[in-house]
Amino acid sequence: MRLNFNAAQIWILLILFSYGTSSGQNSGGIMLSDFDRPSTKATFLAVAPEIDGEVLSDPIWTNVSHFDGLIQTQPNAGSSASERTDIRIAFTDKFILIAAVCHDAQPDKLVVSDARRDASLEGTDAFSFILDTYHDRQNGFVFGTNPIGIEYDAQVDNEGEGNNNANRQQGGTIGGFNLNWDASWEVKTIVGDFGWSAEFAIPIRTLRFKSGDAVTWGINFRRNIQKTNEVAYWAPMPIGFDLKRLSLAGEVKGFKLENPGNLKIIPYAITSASKNYQVENPETDYKFDMGGDLKFSLTPSMTLDLTYNTDFAQVEVDEQQINLDRFNLFFPEKRPFFLENAGLFTIGSPGEVDLFFSRRIGIGEGGQLEPILGGARVSGKINKTNVGLLSMFTQDVPEDGIDRNNFTTLRVNHQVGQRSFIGGAIVSRFGFSDEDDDNNHTYAVDGKWGIGKKAIVDGFFAHSVTPGIDEGEQAFKLKSEYVWNNWEISGAFTQVGEGFNPEVGFLLRESFRKPEFRVLYHWRPKKDVVGLLELRPHVSYRGYWGIDGFHQTDFLHVDNHWEWKNGFEVHTGINFTEEGVQQDFEISKGVIVPQGSYRHSEAQIVFITNPSKPFSISTRHILGGFFGGKRYANSGTIRWRMGDRFNSQWSLIFNDINLPYGDFISNLYRARLSYSFTPRIYLQGLVQYNDALDVFSTNMRFGWLNQANTGLFIVYNESRDDGLIYNRSFVIKYSYMFDVLKE
Repeated sequence: MRLNFNAAQIWILLILFSYGTSSGQNSGGIMLSDFDRPSTKATFLAVAPEIDGEVLSDPIWTNVSHFDGLIQTQPNAGSSASERTDIRIAFTDKFILIAAVCHDAQPDKLVVSDARRDASLEGTDAFSFILDTYHDRQNGFVFGTNPIGIEYDAQVDNEGEGNNNANRQQGGTIGGFNLNWDASWEVKTIVGDFGWSAEFAIPIRTLRFKSGDAVTWGINFRRNIQKTNEVAYWAPMPIGFDLKRLSLAGEVKGFKLENPGNLKIIPYAITSASKNYQVENPETDYKFDMGGDLKFSLTPSMTLDLTYNTDFAQVEVDEQQINLDRFNLFFPEKRPFFLENAGLFTIGSPGEVDLFFSRRIGIGEGGQLEPILGGARVSGKINKTNVGLLSMFTQDVPEDGIDRNNFTTLRVNHQVGQRSFIGGAIVSRFGFSDEDDDNNHTYAVDGKWGIGKKAIVDGFFAHSVTPGIDEGEQAFKLKSEYVWNNWEISGAFTQVGEGFNPEVGFLLRESFRKPEFRVLYHWRPKKDVVGLLELRPHVSYRGYWGIDGFHQTDFLHVDNHWEWKNGFEVHTGINFTEEGVQQDFEISKGVIVPQGSYRHSEAQIVFITNPSKPFSISTRHILGGFFGGKRYANSGTIRWRMGDRFNSQWSLIFNDINLPYGDFISNLYRARLSYSFTPRIYLQGLVQYNDALDVFSTNMRFGWLNQANTGLFIVYNESRDDGLIYNRSFVIKYSYMFDVLKE
């Protein structure tokens, strides 16, 4: 990499890293990694308590022993939580029961920011926990709530490693944390002079587990006390970790579990009216359809899912993006059937070299929908081996030139030791066209070696088979990572061959070699420094070379995040970039970037105000060189809420580009609004405008949920192009879950 540092740039580097030489201890001088992992025992109950949120006066709960002992991760890492949290764990032959009494000396100052199901528990008073039901210290289920009793649940694979989208309202995931996993369970809360309390009742059939008479699970609890920006855990978490770090969780012993049986049938009916205004004499197209899913537990740890005439009408539309480069844009998966157990099927490098990308099923290259006839999924665990088999069939659409296809994925990984595994996958597409060689296959092996609690080495190797391609069909990645004592250090190398073609996967770029590294340090002051919580100086680098040796991209990022205890953040950084363009490309209409090499530097600054407040702002500003010219990029989001019912986000992404070959401005406006009548009844809207394409879109969704994300959905979509209506649709869908074996 060819970089020329001047005196000012060197001075900036020294300022950004000047704090990184301090001790890794927290303000109290105690390392969180020094704490022993706690343990407790569950109590069997012949009769379950009434789930109403009342714990202190319930005679059943008073006979169950409780425990406390939560330890802060912030603001005072290693200190006891400022408020007591009494936790009780019990079970019956049908339910796992957990009760929490969250004492609070100022219950009138509890912060609740959102009433929607699966709304983020960050920035609000909340209680959550994770259950490692296999006790493999890698996979688990998260449940949580806030003082008004919302249902929050998620699925964790591989300790949450991967590139995640944890925003339920965007609904996407490409990593090991799946917020779109929706289970059937119950929680109730009450608020009183003592603070607030919560009761959870989780049907055993909802979980996957190993049966037995003396079963031990991994478990951890987290509480947010928002008025002091406090986060505390039962099994203490070192700085930089959270509930997903199951290898550091505590234990709960004494469960006696049997296979309760599980058969759920989820039919749906849908009616729609749509009109395409791009054809001459457009007419309204009315449709009615039916379909459904079936879920059956083959064993307590292995589940069969069947789907017929699969429909995703209730799913929010994609957020629009502006492409100021010459590489592929990534849009995350949002469809519920594919999101369940998504982490099990993840293999490769999420978001860059995905060997299995479920959006290839039922969504064409141009974004057009390809009807899904149905399919099946078997997923779960056999002893120490995770197994997943998915097979889906799509219908042909002759008028659009779309043929019928089958997509099949087989994924296995076997746990070796506490944080290590070895695995493999086969990902295939079989076409039903007249061509004999209409197919594609990808074969892969991967593994992870956990070195104690602090480091890992992982990677994958893949080979694709495509008729007509017989060279450069391999891809691989090797990565090492150290995360401990406030340090996060990682390095990796990725290579994708010229003939590598995973048709049921996703490639951010085709054919490259990529070295990368990242070093980050969490520094907590021992004494109060103007209310500062933490500094995070860091440096990262990624470079791309073509297989032919051409230098495509260099990106060196030097930054420091300044975070205060009141939730305010400032990120100050500088980037050193190089872009190699092998072929002229059109970056905007009429603006052509010629081939050549472009080296620049740019400054960036980010401001984030306390997101738990009713009004908050986050902005990002970048100024620097860009393809031989200048770029001034600004993006910002205003968040405004009224109580816990109404939430809104107003965003602008603005790019002012000045190049020797032409100037242009691109703007993307986005408004996201929601109103929650109750935690299960909501109205949401997403309005977007892209002025570069002059495209305006509206997506409105009303939901009345029953359980496990079933219920009534009413959806309205409208798109406008150049000010004229492009298409409109109105959809009503109803689904219901029949729990056949429920007694």
